[in-house]
Amino acid sequence: MDYLWKDGNYKRTVIACFIQAIYLLELDRQENRDETNALAPKWWIPFKYKLSQTLIDERDGSIFGAILEWDRSAALADFVLIRPSGAPKAVLALRGTLLKGPTMRRDIEDDLRFLAWESLRGSVRFKAAMEALKSVAERYGSSNVCIAGHSLGAGFALQVGKALAKEGMYVETHLFNPPSVSLAMSFRNIGEKAGFAWKRLKSMLPLRNGAQISSEEGDRTSSFGLKNWMPKFSGLKNPGMGLGKWVPHLYVNNSDYICCSYTEHDGAEVNNADKENVRPTNGQVAAKLFVMSKGNQKFSEAHGLEQWWSDDLELQLAMHNSKLISRQLKSLYSLPAPQQTLAQ
Repeated sequence: MDYLWKDGNYKRTVIACFIQAIYLLELDRQENRDETNALAPKWWIPFKYKLSQTLIDERDGSIFGAILEWDRSAALADFVLIRPSGAPKAVLALRGTLLKGPTMRRDIEDDLRFLAWESLRGSVRFKAAMEALKSVAERYGSSNVCIAGHSLGAGFALQVGKALAKEGMYVETHLFNPPSVSLAMSFRNIGEKAGFAWKRLKSMLPLRNGAQISSEEGDRTSSFGLKNWMPKFSGLKNPGMGLGKWVPHLYVNNSDYICCSYTEHDGAEVNNADKENVRPTNGQVAAKLFVMSKGNQKFSEAHGLEQWWSDDLELQLAMHNSKLISRQLKSLYSLPAPQQTLAQ
């Protein structure tokens, strides 16, 4: 078993199964299933894990996440004496939207929160997930803990993992079909395009003395355009703290319109033999982006979780810089401003 967890495909499959278990935990609750007929445990027991904590949405009592821990007793019963290298001691798994039962309202509420603001910090689920992840990371060590999510759950996992990285705690992160479309992002893209168009226009306009505005001046002028009033959703207490230490794994499908924006190139040329997303300025690894392309697929298939444990899965590790990843992780990679030295 030790060699299995060192296989990226095996780990991806197991983590996806854990997230499926969270969907089923909520459905078990809705259908009033007990220990004798519950469906969820079948998705973690084969991997020698146990349920240690459920995350409850206080607004409607629904289960949106859970912590699964390595079950040493179950492992010993199968003569697995030590935890395999690569197997986390604890996994925080977060489900996405369930369009069934009373939880649908709260799920969609958080979907709309992301759509409007590209941030989930205002949700009670963010706070609960953050507290749970921080607790197990402090108990077992951040290197022994993993957070994962699908769809809306991937959005929470990304933002919770990033928030913890800002505090200097770096946990392994797996994001399946993370949401990439929001009104905030659309407005920002409009602002970027408008600023670029304004810069080009200003560079062509003659001044009173017949000269043209230089490109540098155009850049300065455009900074007062739409870009300037666009809201900034991320702050950083310790700039540069997470540089190269937190590397989330993203799994996206080109046919899934919810997450396909992650594959958009940021326009920077990158020479990287390891085929990982890197920052063009310093070459530090920002994220690992795994892309699946199967031609035209139905949305339900392209956005479904089950594709990530499929036997015929073929993934491509992206070779280019993702514009969206670069922007979302920007606050982690902002270097501190140079300090002025006062004359004695």
